[in-house]
Amino acid sequence: MRLSPDQLVFWRHGFVTLNETIVTTWALMLALTIGSMLVTRKLRSDIAISRWQSALEILVTGIQQQITEVGLRQPEKYLGFLGTLFLFIAAANLCAIIPGYEPPTASLSTTAALALSVFVAVPIYGIAAQGLGNYLTSYLKPSAIMLPFNIISELSRTLALAVRLFGNMMSGAMIIGILLTITPLLFPIVMSALGLLTGMVQAYIFSILATVYIAAATQASKE
Repeated sequence: MRLSPDQLVFWRHGFVTLNETIVTTWALMLALTIGSMLVTRKLRSDIAISRWQSALEILVTGIQQQITEVGLRQPEKYLGFLGTLFLFIAAANLCAIIPGYEPPTASLSTTAALALSVFVAVPIYGIAAQGLGNYLTSYLKPSAIMLPFNIISELSRTLALAVRLFGNMMSGAMIIGILLTITPLLFPIVMSALGLLTGMVQAYIFSILATVYIAAATQASKE
């Protein structure tokens, strides 16, 4: 049993490697892009709208409401980034119902990339909201002695984001793989359903934590 989709290599040339994680990640991004284009190509503003548009509006409204409740007053500014994070992680885990498919979030390289995107986005949004000087000054609060601790906090929470998502996704895949070898078919099916629920919860938690970090960075000057 493979512990990570990174172990399945389709093509290698020198230091360039094409493994299952890369293939499924790009395939998922392509599917999400095409799906978004199909859903948004005929948007209407009247009462009679399609089911797809209705589902899209519910999803967008729900994400905006969550962003607002965390403390970001202009959710539309952050919807693209935070909504994409949630949709990617959720779709990656929902596709686990496909036989032979291993979600890219079961690879530490994928979860690390997602965490690094949050690590980069936090100062970008923070500087945009406060200005460079005010944002850098926030690392010196409440006193200059807190500078190294604040920097360590930034790095440690990025690591925690990556490891938390990777650990939860990989453990679920390993449990299902073990049960398939020692139990009948029914119980692994139930575990797969629970795994889908866990995946959605993890997508929500990851997105909410990213929102909290951005909210803290953009509002530090108001404290």
